[in-house]
Amino acid sequence: MQGKIAELRLAALQSVQEAASVQELRDARIRFLGKKGELTQLLRSMGSLSAEERPVFGKMVNEVRDELEAIWDKREAELFRQEEEQRLKAEAIDWTLPGRRPNIGTLHPITLVINEAKRIFTSMGYEVVEGPEVEWDYYNFEALNIPPDHPARDMQDTFFFSEELLLRSQTSSVQIHVMENRQPPIRIIAPGKVYRADADMTHSPMFHQIEGLVIDEGITFADLKGTLQLFIERMFGPDAKARFRPSYFPFTEPSAEVDISCIMCGGSGCRVCKSTGWLEILGCGMVDPRVLRGVGYDPNKVSGFAFGMGVERIAMLRYGINDIRLLFDNDVRFLKQFGR
Repeated sequence: MQGKIAELRLAALQSVQEAASVQELRDARIRFLGKKGELTQLLRSMGSLSAEERPVFGKMVNEVRDELEAIWDKREAELFRQEEEQRLKAEAIDWTLPGRRPNIGTLHPITLVINEAKRIFTSMGYEVVEGPEVEWDYYNFEALNIPPDHPARDMQDTFFFSEELLLRSQTSSVQIHVMENRQPPIRIIAPGKVYRADADMTHSPMFHQIEGLVIDEGITFADLKGTLQLFIERMFGPDAKARFRPSYFPFTEPSAEVDISCIMCGGSGCRVCKSTGWLEILGCGMVDPRVLRGVGYDPNKVSGFAFGMGVERIAMLRYGINDIRLLFDNDVRFLKQFGR
């Protein structure tokens, strides 16, 4: 039995010296000192010894166990220190290397256009207001002179939650909220997200609009034209010209669509403007008397105009972007071009 203890001790000491890592050392420790290890198995074999031999044998086994435990702890501390030094050396910072500049974010072109539009209109005395994106059918359609059976509802594919609740398809709904809670004079713009079931190179199911509304005594179409001409000149430059074409919108009468002289060719005609020299940017008109009466205003005392523009459309024209999807792809290479 003494010979077996000596052999086991030498084998254990050899495994300690041969262990090249903390994990290898721990595996060897389990092999010799674990609950099912070789030393434990040797201790369990005492049943075959005489009563006089058992205490002596048990004492020898425990002395070897204590010796090996101490050696293992010391060796494990050494290996751990070596591994930690190697890890720190591998992770050491070379202070002679040039620094890495962090990526600095930039304002998105949509944000730039909205901020610029706010600046232009607030300088003309407009107030910026917001409204809910989840809207009632009444505010999105009925209060804007678009009843349930109106054909204008077919002009846009709307996301409905129920028959009465939807994702707003236009920021025009904000003007109803404002007029219900205020008396003229009113001069507001309402930028925000709108939603329609449409997606291709020039359309997105979620996009941004800026709605404008002015209500007061004596407001005429001439005020509308002067306001939009000034906006166009400040947004696209002093050489930009505006053209008004008759159009139809359920909540304005008369209504018009506004074109600007092509920013690519200056109005001489090119591929972008399809050789017409003009590019469409927004719709507008005088607020329909039915809309005014619906919010409790007297059309005989006050009048007003409204306009709505797609921010993506303005951004594409202002920055020469030919695919609306670039505005939503979040390609850093594209967005860096708009850094300020």
